[in-house]
Amino acid sequence: MGAKVVLLPFATLWVACWLAGQAGRVVCRYPLTVAVCALVAWGWLAWGEWSTTVVGGVLLLGASAWWYWGPESFARWMVLPRTELRRFWVYATRWRSVMRLAELTRDKRGREYRPGLGGVRAQGWRDVVRVRMVRGQAPEQWEARASGLAHAFDARSCRVRVIKPGVIALDLIHADPLVLPLDAPPLADAVDLRRLVVGRTETGRAWRLRLHGNHVLVVGSTGAGKGSLLWSVVRALAPAVRAGSVRLYGVDPKGGMELGQAPGLFTQVAYDNGDAAVTLLEDLAAEIKRRATSYRGRRRSWSPESGDPFLVLVVDELADLIAYQADKALRERAARAVQTITSQGRAPGAAVLALVQDPRKEIVSFRHLFTIRIAMRLDEPTQVDMVLGDGVRQRGAAAHEISEHTPGVAWVKEDGKREPVRARAFHITDDDLAELAVPTLIGGVR
Repeated sequence: MGAKVVLLPFATLWVACWLAGQAGRVVCRYPLTVAVCALVAWGWLAWGEWSTTVVGGVLLLGASAWWYWGPESFARWMVLPRTELRRFWVYATRWRSVMRLAELTRDKRGREYRPGLGGVRAQGWRDVVRVRMVRGQAPEQWEARASGLAHAFDARSCRVRVIKPGVIALDLIHADPLVLPLDAPPLADAVDLRRLVVGRTETGRAWRLRLHGNHVLVVGSTGAGKGSLLWSVVRALAPAVRAGSVRLYGVDPKGGMELGQAPGLFTQVAYDNGDAAVTLLEDLAAEIKRRATSYRGRRRSWSPESGDPFLVLVVDELADLIAYQADKALRERAARAVQTITSQGRAPGAAVLALVQDPRKEIVSFRHLFTIRIAMRLDEPTQVDMVLGDGVRQRGAAAHEISEHTPGVAWVKEDGKREPVRARAFHITDDDLAELAVPTLIGGVR
């Protein structure tokens, strides 16, 4: 009897601590809901039921008017209420059953281990749901069930991102924030080769392309918007080209229908896939080797302080040079020159922006030399794996599902980064191209 009396205070203390912990979790997860309930209860006691109801009705009418006349600001400020509502009604109430049906729980000795539902943030176009995985689980197990999770939580698609060891984020997509074209911004005064703004990501941030130290391969079917990305990059470089700190070289095997829109920005541009184009490539490869020799013992990589301009090679259709050229000798010379530039050009200050429609290995056998790979609209799921690498499509990079009505939308995969990025390049109009079509600045047109 005495032992029971002694244990009673400890049991009471344990229950009190447990209740306090549960209350704290509710307050942390639903702070606005708790605050509103507390205010309603206080108003009910202090003013009475009728006064509280009238005040609530006025606030509701005001919120409705705000939503009608200012939907953008309303959406920004209503993130927290929407988040709490969706966390409870969409995720908390379904979590246990969905985890069981998706076979993401584990049973050991009669005990169920279930992934933990963490924070939720409803951003309108997507819900970001943090999940603490069961010990021993891998993100790949969630990627394999992403489609089922999307349907279970009433989303169009689901992507899996790793936040830290043991914690992932489910991006449950409800709408496409990149459905509308993006107007090109005014020309910048300064150019940062590590942060070229060429569009916008689906999160609303600027799409910044790191050109210094990288080569970029852009793959997309006809009408996917490769030209939008090409001219977004050229437009971002234009101030530096005019200042002489960047030199553009171009190869347009289609007779100049693309690069011929602004030839004055290019030091040299070839309008076919013949001897002129191959000579241009070989001259550029020789310049890269010359620079590497001159930097020996002085510097390990290019910088503006070197006094040499940064070199950018733009190839509008790479396959025409290295695969479709009928002359075997020219084809092999072009392939050797491009491989020399891509394998040796990063340190001496050169970058390649190559565009192609067919990503097969027999067309571009050296895809691995391009450290940034961009997949625009593609025809088949296997092509996504060819461009972005194995496993990237399972993490949500469904370039084969990009709509033909959204040219310029792409998935971007950079070496060293696990997660791909979805973005849209600026829509470059004829007026924008006319602004770029200045007289030849630093070289001749071939």
